[in-house]
Amino acid sequence: TFTLHSNETVSETRELKLPSRIESVDEAAMHAESFVKDHGLGDDFASAIDLAVRESVANAVKHGNRFDAEKNVELTLLLSEEALEISVRDFGPGFHPEEIPDPTDPANLLKASGRGILFMKAFMDEVEWFNHAGGGMVVKMRKRQ
Repeated sequence: TFTLHSNETVSETRELKLPSRIESVDEAAMHAESFVKDHGLGDDFASAIDLAVRESVANAVKHGNRFDAEKNVELTLLLSEEALEISVRDFGPGFHPEEIPDPTDPANLLKASGRGILFMKAFMDEVEWFNHAGGGMVVKMRKRQ
């Protein structure tokens, strides 16, 4: 559930349940692109959203649900006058973001993990992770218009 700022009103919400397979990354990105274009948001904005959705859904499928066909990934896009908020939930065991190695540390430059989190933080205005009360992990991202 999103926590909007007190002065914000939601203009539209789109929710998707996607299977835990790698093809869901493209499907999620297509839905996000359609949502962004339907609301006349610019190309730079759309590119940032595309990257954030791809990274977060890929992480949910691969690391969260571990490709478990019994588990879905839930994607929510919520638009207000102020921002677009994206929520991606998996049903895996969860993790602690602070335990992911910093990919900018010279000792980690050749490691594959951690870059997605760095990208999401670079392209979005706010990014946070939390354990969902009903199980799994949620990443919530916000991009101001």
